Amino acid sequence: MKDMKVAVLCGGTSAEREVSQRSGRGVFAALRRKGWDVELLEIDSFDGLPQRLKPYQVVFNILHGGPGEDGTVQLLLELMGKAYVGSGPLASALAMDKVEAKKAFYGKNLPTPPWLVYPGGDLGGFAEHVEKGLGLPVVLKPRREGSSVGVKIVQDEATLSENLEEMAKNYAEFFAEKYIPGREITAAILDKGQGPEVLPLLELRPKRTFFDWIAKYTPGECEVLCPAPLLPAEEERAKEMALQAYLLLGCRDFARVDMRLDPSGTPYLLEVNTLPGMTELSLFPRAAAAAGLAYDDLVDLLLRQALRRLPNA
Repeated sequence: MKDMKVAVLCGGTSAEREVSQRSGRGVFAALRRKGWDVELLEIDSFDGLPQRLKPYQVVFNILHGGPGEDGTVQLLLELMGKAYVGSGPLASALAMDKVEAKKAFYGKNLPTPPWLVYPGGDLGGFAEHVEKGLGLPVVLKPRREGSSVGVKIVQDEATLSENLEEMAKNYAEFFAEKYIPGREITAAILDKGQGPEVLPLLELRPKRTFFDWIAKYTPGECEVLCPAPLLPAEEERAKEMALQAYLLLGCRDFARVDMRLDPSGTPYLLEVNTLPGMTELSLFPRAAAAAGLAYDDLVDLLLRQALRRLPNA
């Protein structure tokens, strides 16, 4: 197997480009240490990507956001007959579209915060709709962004209109979601070859209003507890909910499921990340480490999972 040429694909054009580059460099270094014939492809455009990928039999795609995570690159790799790490085109597209994912959760009676999609047009009418339908505080989210890009928590009526105007200006599609008080938890799910399993849960205690971009990527801005200090019943329920979400969307290899745990202990599904951060300090590798799986071994395992899908593997 190790004579196969491997490409680590990172960078891209989304707001998460820098994080993807850091993930890619970490994965590349780990695979080199493991003895793979690997090259790092940091891209800043998708033009000519099929030609650039042609020499490689397997791709460790760690593009975050945009076409790298929404199913576009996954479909390209399928059409090229390449083995690649991560979920397929449909699961990637479903997970990236937060509204479609929430519809799927709701359809299967999996708790997710109530939401309203901005239909375009009169922002004043939408603000009134949000206040009556969801109440305040409320969370405003772009429909297809990751890493909390653009997310806002609006506490009062006075600032709702200006925040809605800013969302409408910056994003073609966005939605409002009922704010769930409680705790921020995340579940890393990994398939080691015998089916997906939930790794030790993490609790995030940001020193800011919520787990935003700065809290995610600035040292010291968020306390991460792993395993999360939950009651056994809370832990079991959250793990089961995360696994159901992963299976429902049809995810593969690995993913991270973000949730809010309300004061009653009910987990509410927020989103599923099909290409979670893979820097050595990212949440997914932390959960793997808590389960006894070192970073290099995690990266190696994910690549081998992809290789098993080659016709002659």
